[in-house]
Amino acid sequence: MRTIAIVGAGESGAQLALALQRSGHNVTLFSDRPAQQIRTGSITSSQCVFSSSLRVQQPLEIPLATTHEMGITGLHLNIAAGPDREEIDWQGTLDRPALSVDQRVKCAHWIETFIGRGGDFRIEKLSVRRLEELTALYELVVVGTGKGQLGQIFATDRAKSPFDRAQRAVAVTYVKPAQGTEDREDATKIRMNMVPGVGEFFTFPGMSIHGPCQMMVFEGVPGGPMDCWDTVSSPEEHLAMTLDILRRHFPHEYPRFETSTLNDPGAGLRGRINPVVRSAVGTLPSGRTIMGLGDAIMLNDSLTGQGSNNATLAADHYARAIEARGEKDFDSAWMEHTFDEFWRGWGQFSTVWTNSMLRERKPWQLEVLAKAQDHESLATALTNGFDDPRTLFPWWFEPEEAQAFVERAVAEESATFDMRDFRSTLGQFATGVTVVTTRTPQGTKAGMTANSFTSVSMDPPLVLWCPSKFAPSLDDFESSTHFAINVLESSQHVLSRQFATPADDKFAGVDCSEGIAGVPLLEGAVATFQCRTVARHEAGDHVIYVGEVEKYSKTSGDPLVFHAGAYHRTALHPDFS
Repeated sequence: MRTIAIVGAGESGAQLALALQRSGHNVTLFSDRPAQQIRTGSITSSQCVFSSSLRVQQPLEIPLATTHEMGITGLHLNIAAGPDREEIDWQGTLDRPALSVDQRVKCAHWIETFIGRGGDFRIEKLSVRRLEELTALYELVVVGTGKGQLGQIFATDRAKSPFDRAQRAVAVTYVKPAQGTEDREDATKIRMNMVPGVGEFFTFPGMSIHGPCQMMVFEGVPGGPMDCWDTVSSPEEHLAMTLDILRRHFPHEYPRFETSTLNDPGAGLRGRINPVVRSAVGTLPSGRTIMGLGDAIMLNDSLTGQGSNNATLAADHYARAIEARGEKDFDSAWMEHTFDEFWRGWGQFSTVWTNSMLRERKPWQLEVLAKAQDHESLATALTNGFDDPRTLFPWWFEPEEAQAFVERAVAEESATFDMRDFRSTLGQFATGVTVVTTRTPQGTKAGMTANSFTSVSMDPPLVLWCPSKFAPSLDDFESSTHFAINVLESSQHVLSRQFATPADDKFAGVDCSEGIAGVPLLEGAVATFQCRTVARHEAGDHVIYVGEVEKYSKTSGDPLVFHAGAYHRTALHPDFS
């Protein structure tokens, strides 16, 4: 059992506290307000949590706060026409629904759950001096809020922060659902509207303190006509400005809201967000270190709705890393490594994509968005990028890759089956997760995640795996003589993500040794098979690699399992326990 202090009871801090409490750790959760004051205060965000994050988010157990009752099913995108461009308008479907629950509701609920389970919850506005005291009392201090002095403890990482000022004037409004809109075809979708040079407006259904509501987000280009919130000072003025912006800049949306009323007096939020990534390690005046989490170190603009998702996934990752640490010290090297793992496996992709959306669209990006009007497969791929931004790499950023992606997506439309449904059905077969590695004749290390691995023969010992013909690393495997199958341990889901996404260096921060022909072997894998390539067969859009096992090893531990689009741990069936 470790003693851990968590400062900030928001989306990240409250979830981390609950996860560590459930694991038996001695956790103290600090907040500047009690749960009831949070519940009755002003809104704090425009949260929309997508399915990848919902899988690991702490249970809400709040009536109607489920994807069955309040699920967000897709995206309706509209980009206004301009002097040299036509209007773009299409709808895409999420593979699995998203959910938006007012942070006032869920954070208050999480605090009360933490207290109800015997947790030590303290209401205190902490100073740097008080943090010094906490580092002497607890083995680890995690700060999940960037407010005031606390946010200044963590130094800005300039390499990850391209902006030095806010890129949008942001406002959020929650309104009671207007009569007559409930049965509209896109009532359960995110409706995202863009007017180049002016700003963006998006809206979606959610759950607030009085039940269902409609959440509205305005993103105004600085200095533009939507950068007009500084003079607003009351709930009435906020609602009036909301409706005026809709009427002037998004007239097709205005009829839906013209008779709307604020959900509650605190249902308005205004401000500017300077997107920033900071060091995960904060050094106090005494030299002691604390660890940053959530908005304290990774603050994205709300344009792509990634904030709550980043917070949830980071809290889950930190909880797993703390559990895996055992009795070792939580030193600064561990803190940096833990955040770097999250950054490489998830955070960098949501951040880079969000930052790109704050800039003017590139020609190939506009072309893909326009073609999505005629190709449902493209609209669906773009929509699901909100759930998992890694799927947008590298094609959203490179014109040649974008063209190839469009061609593949369009080709899928003439396939025998609905390809997304076919993949989903194949996902009903649970598999292990491997990272296949190799080294080219030039000495370059290469690797990719694969679950298409199986044994072929015992004598001789043969195995196979099947990479896609479109895999960026395929040429590296074609030029090499050997490869290694690294069967991942259940805690290595971060490595699975890291090797599944294009990157300049997939091996960054990865502990590995050298095997036959210099092939990289990942430390911590539950099994490793070092193989010589003996056959290669083309099979549709994949390639079958057959390898003869020349050396193998195994360790104790549970393998990582993938089923129905999610990672799982193995467990003994109750009939055999």
